[in-house]
Amino acid sequence: MAITSASQTRAGAVKTALSENYLDIQNNGWAQQYLPDLIEKEAEVFGKRTISGFLAQVGAEEAMAADQVIWSEQGRLHLSYKGTIGTNTVSTIQLDTDIDNNDVGTTHGVRVGDTVLVASSTLTVQCYVSQINSDTGGGQNAGSTDFITAVPYSHEHLDDAGFGANDAVTVLVYGSEYAKGTEGKVGSNEPSFTTFTNKPIIMKDMYQVSGSDVSQIGWVEVSGEDGQNGYYWYLKAEGDTRSRFADYCEMSLIESEKAATESLALGGVVGTDELQGTEGLFAAIESRGHQTSGVTGVNAATDLAEFDAILAEFDKNGAIEENMMFVNRATALAMDDMLASMNSYGAGGTSYGVFNNSEDMALNLGFSGFRRGSYDFYKSDWKYLNDLSTRGGINARNTAGAVRGVIIPAGVSSVYDETLGRNLTRPFLHTRYRASNTESRKMKTWVTGSVGAVTSDLDAMTMNFLTERCLIVQGANNFMLMN
Repeated sequence: MAITSASQTRAGAVKTALSENYLDIQNNGWAQQYLPDLIEKEAEVFGKRTISGFLAQVGAEEAMAADQVIWSEQGRLHLSYKGTIGTNTVSTIQLDTDIDNNDVGTTHGVRVGDTVLVASSTLTVQCYVSQINSDTGGGQNAGSTDFITAVPYSHEHLDDAGFGANDAVTVLVYGSEYAKGTEGKVGSNEPSFTTFTNKPIIMKDMYQVSGSDVSQIGWVEVSGEDGQNGYYWYLKAEGDTRSRFADYCEMSLIESEKAATESLALGGVVGTDELQGTEGLFAAIESRGHQTSGVTGVNAATDLAEFDAILAEFDKNGAIEENMMFVNRATALAMDDMLASMNSYGAGGTSYGVFNNSEDMALNLGFSGFRRGSYDFYKSDWKYLNDLSTRGGINARNTAGAVRGVIIPAGVSSVYDETLGRNLTRPFLHTRYRASNTESRKMKTWVTGSVGAVTSDLDAMTMNFLTERCLIVQGANNFMLMN
């Protein structure tokens, strides 16, 4: 994540260290064009093998003005429920949850006239829904609209078809049937929405150099066609702090979680607003996505079967054709061995759509593509999971809970933005940062102290860093955490 100095920079007429003539050697377009050697020496090029760098490259970043992001995701289009065969009347079924295990109770969408498939662990039959709130005679189901009467086409009752009382079943609405000259369907099914929220967090850091060590400032004289004549300055030793802060920006959006009610963090710091945390990538997937322990490298053939099981899970949840894979080195090698055992099956034919159809762009960002079934995958070694000083060290300590990688859907999904009050299309994974017409908090840097432009009596120059941002995980059911 690049550090951005003042939005409007200009060269100083004299060698005076001001915030407006600070040269951001990492993100300044002029510096990148005319000072490549300086860039190479003074700053690591972020973006390769990082999630944040990838998001920045593909434009998956967006400003926000509110204190939180609120969005609603539409549920599944088709009606499928888990239920239990009734005890008194074996043609009745109590609908307990939807197919994703969310309680439905009386809010299910099954209506009289629907045709449904009823399936247990051993059989599946086609049925006609003849009644809702089926037991009107005062029995166990009286007044309970979470019960339906499902009459099999092949038998008189469900028990005749082989079902028993209290059998666990899945009910899928596949159509309807009506007799000639009958009235239309009673009641309509409204789309189901689930609302999610996330809040940005404020992160800060600083680098300080004493007035005695002001020689650490480097100066660049410029003479441009657009009148940029004068001097830019940069802090030679500031790079480590800047690099570490950029890493913190990524790590926080990956590892953070919302504070629980009983957390002492909710009290915040005395005299300040509450600290509530933010939902990071891992927490979002653990809560709303999927997890797998497959593709370990133990056996290439086994790995392939485990990988196909991942594809089967994707088939159940939207089937997004392009997916990003950020994995540790061991998992990356295991997947290479898996593909090699298939004589490079699927190594070609990828579209690289998320990279503007450019394989070169993908390679420059550290991704290699392969295809399996109807899915394209772009795999990258994620240095965060490999480095012993970052997640690699945590994984080495807690091997049972180690994170080996994530699979992230590429492309966009449609959501309802509660703040704007309209439907929007946004990337499945994107960053939101606080900004207004006058101020951007995506990444701020400013100078304080008594060196150069005097802002205090401190005999030092302090470079301050600040960002306010959060990560948005839309359609988390299409994400996979590899642990």
